[in-house]
Amino acid sequence: MKRAFREAFGCEAEAEGRAPARVNLIGDHTDYAEGFCLPMPLRCETRVAMARAPAFAARSEGHPASAFDPSGPPRGDWTDYVAGPLAELAAAGVEVPPVAVLVASGVPQGAGVSSSAALEVAVIRAALALAGKSLPDAEVARMAQRAENRYCGVNCGILDQMASAAGRAGQALLLDCRTGTGRLVGVPPAFRFRIVHCGEERRLADGAYNERRRAVEEAASLLGLSALRDAVPGDAERLPSSVRHRARHVVAENMRVLAAVAALEGADLTAFGRLMTESHRSLAIDYEVSTPALDRLVEAMLAAGAAGARLTGAGFGGCAVALLPPDIDEAVWWERVSAANPQAWLVAG
Repeated sequence: MKRAFREAFGCEAEAEGRAPARVNLIGDHTDYAEGFCLPMPLRCETRVAMARAPAFAARSEGHPASAFDPSGPPRGDWTDYVAGPLAELAAAGVEVPPVAVLVASGVPQGAGVSSSAALEVAVIRAALALAGKSLPDAEVARMAQRAENRYCGVNCGILDQMASAAGRAGQALLLDCRTGTGRLVGVPPAFRFRIVHCGEERRLADGAYNERRRAVEEAASLLGLSALRDAVPGDAERLPSSVRHRARHVVAENMRVLAAVAALEGADLTAFGRLMTESHRSLAIDYEVSTPALDRLVEAMLAAGAAGARLTGAGFGGCAVALLPPDIDEAVWWERVSAANPQAWLVAG
């Protein structure tokens, strides 16, 4: 990283930050309803190197150096995910001088494993190191979330940023999105999760993500609740059809997350897998964020012997995650999955 920075900018890097991608094992589209989710960090990560410079500039693999200005309007390109976090740091009183920024990432983009959150968190950590300051993981996550909300135009909840900032290898994070707190839950060695890209890039085009969030907020308002976190299963059926199915998913998904944590703690692989598959059906039917490519991939994963499978992340393309039983031949499993989905590729395991 230091050599690459020197070659890119002709000076030495002064600080570095890094952050991992994440897979959400269960609990998607619950974070902005103040609910529960269960992400886990992956081994792939984003690294950011930074040094003071005459003007703001950023460079990453596959992109030439681009000038940007955190105090100006968004540019509408990848540099917004650098500028936004720096703008939030400045707003919080952290001095952010003009910097040169180099990004190196092993996280696939548009896959639903939080490449944007990993970049945001890594930028904040590098800038804090440059300023000689530190912040708790939870505050780093909240700052990264604000950057994506305010600067990048995605009205996301806290899930991705918290998983990247506070997650730990080999452990899932039970995240309470109302309080912004979480607790780590050990993943039994027998639980093998495999993340596969369906071959269709994840797209949040046409405001689809923001539309889902508006529906959830409307449902809570109609029920007289501050958030759907407080709804019970029967509540969703009292809602108008325009938001009923969205609410049904969120209410049921919160219950599935808590049941999945109990399954992890009890090393009940069968129960955890069943909950994953139920979650996918709900995301596909009630929340309508799956795609034909994701549905085919999940069905192939299950047909090949997975104990459970589901799309992961916001949906609309990207990745699915499967839970493999300990006695399954993984090579044979992947051969069957890839034969049915030739465009798919293995992201992580």
